[in-house]
Amino acid sequence: MTSSRAPESAAVPDIEVQYPDEQLAAKMGIEITSWEPDRVVGTMPVTGNRQPFGLLHGGANGVLAETLGSTAAALHGWPERAPVGLELSCTHHRSALGGTVTGVCTPLSVGRTIGTFEIVITDDEDRRVCTAKLTCVYRSRPPGSGS
Repeated sequence: MTSSRAPESAAVPDIEVQYPDEQLAAKMGIEITSWEPDRVVGTMPVTGNRQPFGLLHGGANGVLAETLGSTAAALHGWPERAPVGLELSCTHHRSALGGTVTGVCTPLSVGRTIGTFEIVITDDEDRRVCTAKLTCVYRSRPPGSGS
């Protein structure tokens, strides 16, 4: 998938995407395949997202985790509150050598101002590749601030 549409737009369609031709998640082939406030799932190909030794780049895991976690955060707060990433941590358990990785995001804690989400990324054989934790802060959106 090399679309100029942000993958997050499927889950939260009323978000007005800034710079639609510059969306990193779309360039990396990330697709969000299902979304509910308590579970967001997405995929990303290993091809095109490798580091010099041929393995899936650890930063690609971070982009997938942030994409899924931010989408889940938006599902909990939008349109009254907009989530902004505060901290992302990733533990890389094993290498992904090919195929597709799948991330499953679930909320750990969602309050009025802070939301924390766990993202588990697995390979095609359902082996855990990465465990990530994303914390977002919710910012109030003033009335009339657009979509």
